[in-house]
Amino acid sequence: MDTFNILLNGNLQAGDYIGFTFFTGYMSMLAASIFFIVERGTVTNKWKTSLLISALITFIAAVHYYYMRGVWLETGTSPTQFRYIDWTLTVPLMCIEYFLILKPAGAKSGMLVRLLAGSILMLVAGYIGEAITPEHNVMWGIISTVGWAVIIYEIYLGEASKLAASSGNVAVIEGYKVMRWFTLVGWAIYPIGYCMLPGNILHGLVEGADFTKNSPVDLAYNIADAINKIGFGLVVYSIAKNATAAEEAKLA
Repeated sequence: MDTFNILLNGNLQAGDYIGFTFFTGYMSMLAASIFFIVERGTVTNKWKTSLLISALITFIAAVHYYYMRGVWLETGTSPTQFRYIDWTLTVPLMCIEYFLILKPAGAKSGMLVRLLAGSILMLVAGYIGEAITPEHNVMWGIISTVGWAVIIYEIYLGEASKLAASSGNVAVIEGYKVMRWFTLVGWAIYPIGYCMLPGNILHGLVEGADFTKNSPVDLAYNIADAINKIGFGLVVYSIAKNATAAEEAKLA
C-alpha cells in the first residue's frame, strides 16, 4: 500500500505500522519519564540522580518522538535528523548511567571518557553514513561499529566490568549484567536496521522498499528505542530499589 494512501490529512491511518510505532514510542517513553520521576522519592539519595538521568533519557526521547511523529504524518519521510539529535543526547546519558552506578565502587572519570568517546564515534559515523554520504554507508558503518566495540569492551572486559564485580553490592552486580546485555544485544538492533539501507549488506532483505517514504529502518529504530531506553531505565530503577531495600534492612 502506498504510504501517501495511508497518510491522510496528517492523521494516523489503519495500516501505517511505522506511524503506529512513532505514536506508541512517544507515549510509552513519556509515561516512563513520569514513572522514574515519581519513583525518585522511594530510593535513597545516592540513587536519585540515576533515576533522574533515566527520566531525562526517556523524556528527551519522548519530545523527539513527538516531532518525528509529526514529520512522518505530514510528509511520510524518515525523520533522520531528529533521530540523530535524540541519540546524540540520550546515548551519552546512558553511558553516564554506567558511571553513576559504579561511582560508589570507585569509578574514575577515565572510564566515563572512554564510554562517551565510543558513543560519539558511533553516532557521528552512523549519521555521516546514513544522511550525508549514503553511498559510503558500509565504510561509515564499520567506523561506527568501532565506537560501539569500545563501549562493549569497557563494560565486558574493561574497568567498568571489574568495578561491578568487585563492588560487593548484589543489586549492582546483578543489575549491571542486565544493563550490559541491553548494550550488547539491544543496541545490536540499530546496526541491523542500518545494514538494511540501500547499498548495505542486508539491503537484499528489504529490496524494493521505498526508503524515502516507508523505510523498514524506521521500524527497526523505533522498536529498538522503546526497548532499550525504557528497559535500560527500568534496570537502573531495579538496582536503585534493591540497593535501597538492602540498606534499609541493615539499619532495621
